[in-house]
Amino acid sequence: MMLPGPDTININDYQYDLPHDRIAEFPLEARDSSKLIICRDHEIAMGHFRDLPDYIPNQSLMVFNETRVIQARIIFYKESGARIEVFCLEPLEPSKHFELAFQQKGPVTWKCLVGNVKKWKQGVLIKEVKIGDLQIKLQATLKQSLEDAFLIEFSWDEPGLTFSEVLDASGQVPLPPYIKRASIASDKVRYQTIYAKDEGSVAAPTAGLHFTEQLIQQLLKNEVQFKKLTLHVGAGTFKPVSARRIKDHTMHSEQVIFSKDLLETLLSRPDDHLTAVGTTSVRSLESLYWLGIQTVTKNIKPDGFMIRQWEAYEQTNTEPSKNDALSAILSYMESHDLSSISGSTQMIIVPGYRFRFVDALVTNFHMPKSTLLLLVAALVGEPWRDVYQTALQNDFRFLSYGDSCLFFKQS
Repeated sequence: MMLPGPDTININDYQYDLPHDRIAEFPLEARDSSKLIICRDHEIAMGHFRDLPDYIPNQSLMVFNETRVIQARIIFYKESGARIEVFCLEPLEPSKHFELAFQQKGPVTWKCLVGNVKKWKQGVLIKEVKIGDLQIKLQATLKQSLEDAFLIEFSWDEPGLTFSEVLDASGQVPLPPYIKRASIASDKVRYQTIYAKDEGSVAAPTAGLHFTEQLIQQLLKNEVQFKKLTLHVGAGTFKPVSARRIKDHTMHSEQVIFSKDLLETLLSRPDDHLTAVGTTSVRSLESLYWLGIQTVTKNIKPDGFMIRQWEAYEQTNTEPSKNDALSAILSYMESHDLSSISGSTQMIIVPGYRFRFVDALVTNFHMPKSTLLLLVAALVGEPWRDVYQTALQNDFRFLSYGDSCLFFKQS
């Protein structure tokens, strides 16, 4: 039986009026010059992102998502001139793990979206790509039609190149669908955090786009400890909630990776204030607790895990402590000599959820009636409405290239 929250939430209660001209089409020249709105204990303040160190508690923890956006959008042209757009979502063969898939030097099969697929009924699409001094041919073959996507095999005629190198040269920045322009060269840098590392996202963890090296150094001077995790953001992050009741919405799943170092830090500093940078970091950290619950109560092996959508809302007779949950995962990792564990999370966070790790959230402004807005409301409560209204009244810029918020968990 689920807790009352998910069962009663009506997505229409999370609507607000967002004029299109408030959606940022381009980033500001300086990353940390974005506006910042702060909400703590129902009080709202405004400043700029460069002021963030003034609000983050000294000697606290800050957790980032170090995923890297891939050049997921590939444009092909048939001999007839028809334009076919292939949007890479996730690898399937020979490996489903992003890191291994990108290192392949032979054919790979990916789950993809295809634009104008009616013009591609058969045959191989070819795109000529220049990589350094090499001129290669990238081929795409449609192998299978799925309910919501297609299986596409990619191959290329230079066996010394990895798929990562090929995709980086042949693809384009996958700007969100609400940005109504083509990508430009600067997007390749600006739609990427400065600490991005692990390739796999088709959308940026946008809260991190505001950070600069100077700002990070200032936080370090305040003895803020940085830790990283990886959640590869999927296209499902833009999936609208079409069901009126949130309990009828199907959440997308995404790959997530936790390092042993992160778990050891969380275990050694259980009461320290933790600020998550981005909703993806929140979903990951909170999923980590439920992974520990699986390990403790169900004897499930943590590596290759799956956190189901409503798992956190199901009634259990016993709920192990946060430290017990982390200790169980660490024990498994140590016994199997693992430096990291990976799996998937479908977890949805909605009002009524009790946070185990996160005390504050750095995030951008989110679409009306979205699961990301529900997550914000779960953390801060009803004041989210005042924050968004204040932002609209003060010319804040919204969504991926827009301004930012710092929300403290409601007491």
